[in-house]
Amino acid sequence: MRVLISGCGSRGDVEPLVALAVRVRELGAEVRMCAPPDYVERCAEAGVPMVPIGRPVRAGARPPGMPPPGAPEAAAEVIAEQFAHVPAAAEGCDAVLASGLLPTAVAVRSVAEKLGVPYFYAVLCPDHLPSANRERRDQYNEGVDRLAGAAVDRGRASIGLPPVRNLFDYGYTERPWLAADPILAPPPPGDQDTVQTGAWILPDERPLPPEVVAFLDAGPPPVYVGFGSSLGTAGADKVSIEAIRAQGHRVILNRGWADLALPDDGDDCLAVGDVNLQALFGRVAAAVHHDGAGTSHVATRAGVPQIVVRHIIPQVYYAERVADLGIGAAVDGPAPAFDAMSAALRTALAPETRARAADVAGRIRADGATVAAGLLLEAAGRENPAVPA
Repeated sequence: MRVLISGCGSRGDVEPLVALAVRVRELGAEVRMCAPPDYVERCAEAGVPMVPIGRPVRAGARPPGMPPPGAPEAAAEVIAEQFAHVPAAAEGCDAVLASGLLPTAVAVRSVAEKLGVPYFYAVLCPDHLPSANRERRDQYNEGVDRLAGAAVDRGRASIGLPPVRNLFDYGYTERPWLAADPILAPPPPGDQDTVQTGAWILPDERPLPPEVVAFLDAGPPPVYVGFGSSLGTAGADKVSIEAIRAQGHRVILNRGWADLALPDDGDDCLAVGDVNLQALFGRVAAAVHHDGAGTSHVATRAGVPQIVVRHIIPQVYYAERVADLGIGAAVDGPAPAFDAMSAALRTALAPETRARAADVAGRIRADGATVAAGLLLEAAGRENPAVPA
């Protein structure tokens, strides 16, 4: 039995797919991933065979002036790349799952349709679920059809399929999956169609680097500042560090894809690269981050209070949930004011916030990838499988 998993996006978009792929393999099936070339090394580390498709997602790895994969002018190229490579990657597969860019997912579903195997689409945040409002869905379909319809038709013709319309509905399906924890990220009220599996998180067994351990051991728990693979921090790192220092706390800064740097060489701050956040978050006083689904789940599971900066990425969902759950605070961004950040830190560092964060952490599920892998293999094992509507 073989499963194909396809995704496109930032590290936070692809890492859950790696977790799912590892779990599928552990349950005894073959698995293959399609993803941008940025993740060849990551998939190799996890032992997941990967077919690199398209241009790198990381802006610094693309030629100057090249639009990001989600830009309208890039849609036709992205779709053509998918139709050129996914059919061979999907050969012999018994089920297919896609996540990320909708034009990519539409191409992947077309390949599943050609093969006659089950297809599923997953999102990492409830804000990305299709609206139950029919008028709004009609608007989405119209927009995607206008953007990508011609390119999709060309790709489908290349594998012997007729044209298709209502591409939004086609890519998402009637029953999309939500790879997020039901406490941290419940589906919208009244949603009866979404299949919520829990978050897909791969246990990270990497030890923290010696210099990080030495810094942690040298004083009280620092405050973590990091914005992952987002690039538009607009000085949020500098404001965060200034506010943290003003309240007498140390700082660990994650450089991330933006290659953030410390303002000086003071011994109260340490800059790090890619480290085990699951381990690190267990040893910090609070975590300042960017609303990413992956970081939000890892921080919540670790029981660390959070300060989430809105609008660094085009999503504000987890910022609001962190505040509503009482496990931290939200700050307007992408360039937060010093006073606002200072107030958020006081909230996050309050004893009652840490107690609440520990309580919520104890109720976060850890089996999301197992649930999703089981559903995939169940679908793959059915006789005469059909692509869901």
